[in-house]
Amino acid sequence: MKKLFLLILILISVAAIQVKAADEFPPQARWIGSEHCQSTPNSWLCFRKTVEVTDIPGKLMANIAVDSKYWLWINGKMVVFEGGLKRGPAPGATYYDQIDITPYLTKGENVIALLVWHFGKNGFSHVNSGTAALLFSAQSTGLTIVSDKTWQCKVYQAYENTGAPFPNYRLSESNIRFDARKELAGWNLPEFSGRLGASIEIASPNEMPFGKLILRPIPMWKDSGLKDYPEVVKNETGDTIRCRLPYNCQATPYLKVKAPAGLLIGMLTDNYTGGSANNVRAEYVTREGEQEYESLGWMNGHEMLYVIPAGVEVLGLKYRETGYNADIKGSFICNDDFLTELWKRSARTLYITMRDNYMDCPDRERAQWWGDEVNELGEAFYALDPRGWQLATKGIYELMNWQRPDGIIASPVPSLNWCKELPLQMLASVGWYGFYTQAFYSGDYSFVPKIYDGMRKYLHEVWEVDMQGFPVPRPGDWDWGDWGANIDLELLTTCWYYLALKAEKEFALYLHKQYDANRIDKMMKRISATFDHRYWTGTAYRSKSYKGETDDRSQAMAVVSGLAPVSRRKALLKVLKKEYHASPYMEKYILEALFMMGEPDFALERMRNRYTKMMAYPYTTLFEGWGIGADGFGGGTINHAWSGGPLTILSQKLCGIEPLEPGFKCFRVAPQLGALREASAVVPTLYGDIKVDIKKESRMMTVHVVVPQGTVAVVALPGGKEKVLPPGSYLLP
Repeated sequence: MKKLFLLILILISVAAIQVKAADEFPPQARWIGSEHCQSTPNSWLCFRKTVEVTDIPGKLMANIAVDSKYWLWINGKMVVFEGGLKRGPAPGATYYDQIDITPYLTKGENVIALLVWHFGKNGFSHVNSGTAALLFSAQSTGLTIVSDKTWQCKVYQAYENTGAPFPNYRLSESNIRFDARKELAGWNLPEFSGRLGASIEIASPNEMPFGKLILRPIPMWKDSGLKDYPEVVKNETGDTIRCRLPYNCQATPYLKVKAPAGLLIGMLTDNYTGGSANNVRAEYVTREGEQEYESLGWMNGHEMLYVIPAGVEVLGLKYRETGYNADIKGSFICNDDFLTELWKRSARTLYITMRDNYMDCPDRERAQWWGDEVNELGEAFYALDPRGWQLATKGIYELMNWQRPDGIIASPVPSLNWCKELPLQMLASVGWYGFYTQAFYSGDYSFVPKIYDGMRKYLHEVWEVDMQGFPVPRPGDWDWGDWGANIDLELLTTCWYYLALKAEKEFALYLHKQYDANRIDKMMKRISATFDHRYWTGTAYRSKSYKGETDDRSQAMAVVSGLAPVSRRKALLKVLKKEYHASPYMEKYILEALFMMGEPDFALERMRNRYTKMMAYPYTTLFEGWGIGADGFGGGTINHAWSGGPLTILSQKLCGIEPLEPGFKCFRVAPQLGALREASAVVPTLYGDIKVDIKKESRMMTVHVVVPQGTVAVVALPGGKEKVLPPGSYLLP
């Protein structure tokens, strides 16, 4: 119970800290920087402070804010490998980290050193403050450490820009070149005898240009340490070494070489042009002799490539995997290896698209697109331990904090160089599969009162309804419904709007806003009462203005929204057996609709048909489209967040594990195996792991269920019966 209480506190604190400025920084603390660098893109600064400690406190928490990233050493030991979050929890605001530095202190003289990387440009999920700077404070009884002009600071000239090609405009990160001939050897170690130079004071805490300070709401990164590559292969000419990574991961490359001075080594991954755009890479210029170096900017792929010029002797190559600090604790296994592997690749795709924010892809954009995030946050409850759930709550606050004065919400955020309203993605975000799923599945509703008014403004002031109560389609900044052709936008708009109202109604009831709930209920009933009359043609759903082939997406959305009556399912099944227009993003809802219609056999058949080509590639992640390059969509990345819908479907619908009460305190188990003989799933919750193991022989099905302490299971039995199970392990029937 103690563990459960702590996890609940963590989840609640994510919300509580988002709405007030930090008071952990004492008034004497200052944002500091260098007079030689204010806003130059891709700047690196060294900061150093010597502190006398008479008595080591029981606990000393350091509060650290930067624009944009930092690495921290105390007394020569690394404390943080890549701290800081991409900037922009709200317009003008900055995140800060809180780190326990007590274990690294000694009595007497202590040396604190930080390397700060200033992106110096906007990106699709980062807002540049325009100033390279550090803010640091740590306080306890008898000891106060604050950043001010007494700190040493120097622009680290060894860090340089590469030549072209550069990363595409969506990325705030730059390529990194390090010229070892200019290295400040040992600058971060206690024995360093040089001086870096003076700091300048720029601003007080919570002042511009850095703005309000918001405590980091997600864990510090997981860090594997330096590891050997599973496989290292030289090409025929010997100039490129291809190092296989264990899977598609976020990694930093390390090398140890012996070389003369001035030779250029290149480092990049096989994903360098992933998504049809240049991403990030690194370069290292050698000094004379034996040397080692780790490039600190992460990149992702299945292979790390080192381009080694003649004259360089390679002594060792390693990598460090870092990433969001949550474990893949969920699982799915069945007697069909294809489906088992598809779940596994979906989970890997989910994890590779998590870091500072949920991303569409970790290479081309690293951007918090909300269509992707809606699918991702649903998957997280079936794949990740509860720490993984916090990233979506962070995203919810960011989305609503960036709401425009006219009520419009847009993505990706935080962003100033590209942020547009895609109306259907925004309806999905605030709706049943977005905000509501995050609240209900986590059991954490603490964000709801803070975003409710903004959500209501978007749904009822930005959106309008016609005389029949149906939403009037809006182009927004981009009237995007999905990749691909044959998209019935009006019909999709109605379904997404209805699901948004459904979520809003639940939030109104939670907040005891009965007037709002009644009003929303009337709106929903008006839509549902005439939905069939408006859109049903006799064979499928279609809006009058739509002239393309029947849209499979909108048929599925009519089912999952609850607007399609059961009597239409036979006809809809015929449509879904014929029409294949959806991208992997919307295919998730088609598969869900098929399970809701009681058609697990065809759902699995369609899943297999759709994903077979993708799964034939030797990658560990799933794609943006159904193929790569010309066969893909939107640039065709091989690691795209929205493609992992089968993860949710296989755990939630095939194994049938769904919450009936917030946080899985009460959950349902209603398997639909179809033609499968065996399937098992593990679903992590705040209370422990739900475990379900299903076996089917002839017409007999047995279900083994592990019900965690503090929860209740409702298991569906043959003949429409149910069995309620308290905590324990059970074999049914």
